[in-house]
Amino acid sequence: MKAMLLEEYGRDYLFAERDVPVPEPGPGEVLVRVAGSSLNPIDNKIATLGAALAFAPEPPALLGMDASGVVEAVGSGVTRFMEGDRVFGCPGGVKGLPGALAEYVAADERLLARAPERMDLADAGALPLVAVTAWMALFDKAGLTAGERLLVHGGAGGVGHMAVQLAVHAGAEVFATVSSPDKAAVVEALGGTPIDYAAAGVDEYIRDCTGGEGFDAVFDTVGGPVLDNSFRAVRNNGRVVSTNTRSTHDLGPLHAGGLSLHVVFMLLPLITGRGRGRIGEILERVAALVDQDALAVLLDGARFGFHDIAHAHRYWEEGLAMGKIGIAVAG
Repeated sequence: MKAMLLEEYGRDYLFAERDVPVPEPGPGEVLVRVAGSSLNPIDNKIATLGAALAFAPEPPALLGMDASGVVEAVGSGVTRFMEGDRVFGCPGGVKGLPGALAEYVAADERLLARAPERMDLADAGALPLVAVTAWMALFDKAGLTAGERLLVHGGAGGVGHMAVQLAVHAGAEVFATVSSPDKAAVVEALGGTPIDYAAAGVDEYIRDCTGGEGFDAVFDTVGGPVLDNSFRAVRNNGRVVSTNTRSTHDLGPLHAGGLSLHVVFMLLPLITGRGRGRIGEILERVAALVDQDALAVLLDGARFGFHDIAHAHRYWEEGLAMGKIGIAVAG
């Protein structure tokens, strides 16, 4: 089969097409003919940082954490899928689990679900990582409930725009920080209230959006100073969830406000092998919401084939994308 292998880590994006054997599905695995994938920020971090990340595969590396496609064969013990099923999920792209930038991928069935019926199969490859991350943050970690006020930092981003929709569907009152009128329009279209963080400081939007009380929960997808702002924006005894905590912070505000801080690292089940069933469960719920027209993925207008993966990385790095960057694999 054809595969795009990253031969050396770094910002030169040295991907090359290679002929590699079609994988055999092992026990509990299915062989998927890949239709689509997508580019996530973590894919770029792996491609550029490589050995600095303990979970990065050794080059030549087969990356691509998201996948959608059709089941071609099943391994022993598989109970959830059969040949011909349309599926989507997060099969790999980390050490020990080859990714989806190839014509076929062998995937643990627990990391997959049946793809949404009302969505183009290749486009469904843009959903898994961002949707699962947002779900884990809002419901597994923050315990968000109807009627609560939620602030999402980066509400028009890949994970952020999923979080806005999921929270709105759950009955929360959703606010989201944005950096441009176009991104504000995205948040509004998804049912949230945009906050231009360049025009309004933390104290100002706390006053305007919550009457000075603070948000019940804050979801930070940015990190750094934004996480510090999250500590300020949440009410006493509120919850902060972050996907980006690789930095040093003063935790005094957590103590002063009786706050709880939760971290989401969606890749842990892939890396450790534990808790993989939760990914499949969430994806089943996500697919149902898509088919109910309650959830959609924002796809950037630029589309790339998997042969163009180096170009896709450069496009993302330049900050040109709005929403997810889809990667077509089949055809």
